[in-house]
Formats: sequence, C-alpha cells, structure tokens
Amino acid sequence: MRKILSIIFLILSFIVLAKLSISKDKSFKELKPLYFNSSSHFMELDSRKIHFRDEGSGYPIILIHGTGASLHTWDSWTKELTKTNRVIRLDLPAFGLTGKDRFKRYSAEDYVSLLNDFLKKLEVKEFHLAGNSLGGLVAWLYTSKYDEKINKLLLLNPSGFSSKRAPFVIQLARTPLLNLFLRYFTPRLFIEKNLKEVYYDNSLITEETISRYYDLTLFEGNRSAFIDRANINHEDYSLKLQDIKTPTLILWGENDEWIPVENSSKFKNAIKNSKVVIMPKTGHIPMEEKPSESLRIALDFIQSEKDSINSIEF
Repeated sequence: MRKILSIIFLILSFIVLAKLSISKDKSFKELKPLYFNSSSHFMELDSRKIHFRDEGSGYPIILIHGTGASLHTWDSWTKELTKTNRVIRLDLPAFGLTGKDRFKRYSAEDYVSLLNDFLKKLEVKEFHLAGNSLGGLVAWLYTSKYDEKINKLLLLNPSGFSSKRAPFVIQLARTPLLNLFLRYFTPRLFIEKNLKEVYYDNSLITEETISRYYDLTLFEGNRSAFIDRANINHEDYSLKLQDIKTPTLILWGENDEWIPVENSSKFKNAIKNSKVVIMPKTGHIPMEEKPSESLRIALDFIQSEKDSINSIEF
C-alpha cells in the first residue's frame, strides 16, 4: 500500500510540474531556418512526408539514424563523404522533421518497407548502407531482404538482440501515466542527460548539439510518436542475420551504455562475411562523438577489395 501511495504521489508531482512548466511543441515554421536547408527535401510516401537530404555525386551511400536522433547525426560524415560520393539520409517517421505517422507505422519492418519505397522513388538501385542503433537494425534487416542491392554494410552500435534493461528514456515512454512527463514536460536538462548516456566523453557535447536534439524532440507530434513507437511489440529478427552475404563492418563504441559492446560478437557470429572494430573511449554514437576516426574506419572498409573477417581494436 505504501508503495502504491508513493507511486501516486510521484505521478501527481509530475503532473503539477508539467502544468507549471509545459514544454510546448515547436512548429515546422520555427524549426525550418535551423534544420531545413538547400539540400533538404520532402518526399510523399503513402501519407507520410519524409524529410531527407540528397547531396554530392558518385556511388551512393545511404545513412540511417538511431532512436531520438535525426539525419543531422551524420553531418560530419556527410561533409567528407560528399567530396567523393552521393550521400542520402532521411529522418525516419517519429523523428526529425518527418515527425509522426498518423497510422503509427513504427516497427522495424515498417521502416524497411519505407526505405525500400524511398530508394525506389529516388531510383537508387545499388549502394553502400550504414545505420546506427535503430538505424543499424533497419539497415541489416533491409540487407537480409535485399542483399543483392548492398555493396558494403556498415553497422554502428546496431540494435537487434534483446537487452536486459532498456535505456531510461525508453522505460519512461513505456510506463503508463509517467510517460505523460515525457510528452508534456521535457526540459532541456533531460535531453542533455540522455546525450551524456550516449557519449563517453561528455566534454564533446556542444550546446549546439543539445539544442538540435531538444528542438527536434519538441517538433510537433514527435514526443507522442516516440511513446507510440516505444510501446509497439518488438519482434526478434536476429535469425535473419544469417541471410546477409554482403561484406559487413560492425563498428562499436566500447563504452556504449545503451547497447553492450558484447553484442558485437553476436553480430559477428551471425553474419559470415563480417569484421568487428571496437573503438575505445567511445559511446553509442561513434559518428557524432568521434566522426573523423569512425569515418576513417568506415572508408578503409569500403575501399578495401578483400575484407578481413578478424576482429580488431582501433
């Protein structure tokens, strides 16, 4: 009984706080000057408006972001890659400027289907594919179905195997009533806390980065969509990993607090033609925290004619 009363008190406290300081949604008009540029476009796909950027020329590289992020997580990589390649990146539904899907199509299979339709519409038939976290899951699940389209597969701290404990923000989104806190009361400090979980070196988190994550979290509909996505039934697709024949780089931050580095061995064992690289003193998003180092590893892998399948440390 005492425990129940404590929970009720906590919930009421959150509600009071939310009423005192509700974090208002931000409109596209407000965010456009900051996060929509001359390379940005929208594509209509089955009642969804997908925000994407298509830059550079040469062999295509597709980049897919993770949970809570946006296409901007690849900014540093894109700046270098566009010197030699065509770089295509998109905001998945529920994130960035794409925002919510009124039909709540947020499963990994939904994202794979969307990615296939998206690339068909752009008439991109062969390419390198990279994904981080959730984007890694989407990338390898896509490859398991369309292996012949992918030249090289790059998985950065990908999800796909069950974990003992979900990140706090996911746990919060899955908890009835408490997720109202996430929906209506989302202080900037909360976003900063999440970033400190996914970075190893907190000194690398800039105010600009915090502002970007904060602004796009508050984009109208995104918080409700995040909660909806967190509460869908997540299926185990890991058996499909064995269908991947594409040369695959499994790049992992050794100090990942969201997905344990031990999972890199699970991916290595499941994907025959794969190589693991572990980056020390690195967290969940290597392409943001250590863009130069992670990109160098990725380019070495892409440019190699014959990939070693031995695990190495960077």
